Amino acid sequence: MLVAYLAPALMAGAGGVASGQSGLTMAAFTSIAGTSAVVALLIGSLLQRRGRSRPWTTALPRIMVAAILAVGAAAIAGLVGWFASRWLPAHTSVVDTARLARLQLDLPISAAVAAVIVSWRWRRQNP
Repeated sequence: MLVAYLAPALMAGAGGVASGQSGLTMAAFTSIAGTSAVVALLIGSLLQRRGRSRPWTTALPRIMVAAILAVGAAAIAGLVGWFASRWLPAHTSVVDTARLARLQLDLPISAAVAAVIVSWRWRRQNP
């Protein structure tokens, strides 16, 4: 899980520093890396516990398993990003900021990438 946090944090952080985007640099260590770590933990746990008992995880081609999990993770993360950026400021005292608006893009992309990497590696080890 440490790698699932550090790899996106360092890559996106370096991109933010190189391009002079302080918002990207901050998001790299919060929403981008945090989402990657959480999704890697959840999908990794799901596959380790239930992967063998779910025949589709080993019957389908590796690319299909990765795509299904990536789309599912991105959809859930997209809903969380929408909730945090739109619903919270409208219904609570949370202030609507540009940082919240980034969540609609950062969360689904990070979730999809983490889901693909974890499922691809799991499937390679569990043919």
